[in-house]
Amino acid sequence: MNIGQAAKASGVSAKMIRYYEQIGLIPPADRKDSGYRDYSDADVHMLRFIRRARDLGFAVAEINALLGLWRDRSRQSADVKRVAAAHIEELREKIASLQQMVDTLQDLVDCCAGDNRPDCPILANFEEAQDGPQAAHPSAGLKRLSR
Repeated sequence: MNIGQAAKASGVSAKMIRYYEQIGLIPPADRKDSGYRDYSDADVHMLRFIRRARDLGFAVAEINALLGLWRDRSRQSADVKRVAAAHIEELREKIASLQQMVDTLQDLVDCCAGDNRPDCPILANFEEAQDGPQAAHPSAGLKRLSR
């Protein structure tokens, strides 16, 4: 099948398929006499594997490691579990970081009157240096403007 058909069957765009081939994540596709790429069902299966791993937030390097484990029939499931568990920890760290961003922005929004005045504690916080206590808690020292 051509790259468009492989893209449709796998859910991975043709652009990403070319990229994965370029970086060596997938082997180069066979070529027809015309020079067009020719993908097999096994290639599509591998692309679906990659898409699912990407959907779960794995980075390309992690997917490469998972593909290696997937291809290695003598692997131990403990090796796969270790990769997945490490990814879970990374995701938890990202979630905590995102929650901290939400909390910071919520504090700033709560301090903003949101009226016709030009004073804006949100913008004021963005322009302040984050060296002191505000680095620990961005709303420290902000006064709530009356609404």
